[in-house]
Amino acid sequence: MNKTIILIPSRLSANRLPNKPLLKINNLSIINHVYEKAKSTSVGDVYVATGDKEIFDEVTKNGGNCILTKKEHSSGTDRIFEAYKTLNPKNIDYIIYLQ
Repeated sequence: MNKTIILIPSRLSANRLPNKPLLKINNLSIINHVYEKAKSTSVGDVYVATGDKEIFDEVTKNGGNCILTKKEHSSGTDRIFEAYKTLNPKNIDYIIYLQ
């Protein structure tokens, strides 16, 4: 059986709307809304990849999987690749990169 994972890059320092992942909609942060929607697909394990401790804490306090990466990544792809390397890549066949 093929193993698929969903990786969601997230950061606080967006130019257009700083701290967007932590903004609340119906008392749930945006990053947790995205995480829950990804999880509801039942495609595979879901992880948020972030360089921000505040996002890490927000996701994990709500029961989600989160990987703390370096803060300095210049793209979500770089962040996803670092997160992927922390998992067991030999057991992963497909990655869905969810933005």
